[in-house]
Amino acid sequence: MAHDLSAEAARALADEVLFPAANDIDAMPVLPRERLDLLAELGWYGLSAPGYGTDLAGAWPVLAAFAGGCLTTTFVWMQHLGAAPSCAFGPEHLRPWVDQLATGERRSTVVFAGLLPTPSVHARLEGDEWVVDGTAPWVSGWGLGDLVYIAARTPEDDVVWLLADAPTEGMRAEPLHLLAVNASATVTLHLDNVRVPADRETSRFPWSEWPARDAMGLRTNGSLALGLAERCCRLIGPSALDEELEARRVALDTGNADTYPAARAAAATFAVQAASALVVHDGSRSVVAGTHAERLLREATLLLVFGSRPSIRRALMTQLGAEGRRA
Repeated sequence: MAHDLSAEAARALADEVLFPAANDIDAMPVLPRERLDLLAELGWYGLSAPGYGTDLAGAWPVLAAFAGGCLTTTFVWMQHLGAAPSCAFGPEHLRPWVDQLATGERRSTVVFAGLLPTPSVHARLEGDEWVVDGTAPWVSGWGLGDLVYIAARTPEDDVVWLLADAPTEGMRAEPLHLLAVNASATVTLHLDNVRVPADRETSRFPWSEWPARDAMGLRTNGSLALGLAERCCRLIGPSALDEELEARRVALDTGNADTYPAARAAAATFAVQAASALVVHDGSRSVVAGTHAERLLREATLLLVFGSRPSIRRALMTQLGAEGRRA
């Protein structure tokens, strides 16, 4: 069955379903599975799957629309999006998983800690199993899926990507209480002698190749700040902020590896500016917990650090007027 995964369909879903319930979701201890079931039913789990969804640039406005609808739902759902293309372009025996991932029959979260310059998750090959140890500081959607897609560092300083069942013996989740999107079931995940069959490996490459790949991928998470800022602008009504929003979007859409850090930082600071303007626009009721302005300001603050990199942090500190003094 073909699904409409266009930006227009995403905006309609965000406006009609996600946004009206966003404050209620924000107050819950854990995002209801029914919210994710709806995304699966409508085909959104296949957004990144070859043959189902769209290319990377086509996904950007979808992510923005969803983020402006309910950032908590978006956080959990987007953790899943890397697994299907990895299976599609990975080993032949994993190709049947693409359909299951694209339909949401299988649902994944992700561990990025093995990609860090100083990795905190390691893996070694023992016979026909990978043995994984370490700690992933941030894993969202824990308990809301059946897979965790793990990037781990090998003794040879390679990155190996593994699809592990979740939970698996040796995994221990430590819940985190977040400033925003707390219902995203974000945990610190401890991995102690976790064994993953070797045939669950989707790819392996030298870590030295990662920084260049990562630099080109910095545009994607900028969609979250754009979407949140757009929602604030719409709630305020026509203003000069609309032109600034478009400028921030163009800077990201036309950017490259060299300009993405500053463009990401500018989008994040603009989201805080737009959310702050919404607080002022709505007045004193904005300081009451459970209002859209109050929630969006907290979410904009969280996006200052979500998916950040040292280059983005430096740009943010400069834009916020807090760069260090030169000696």
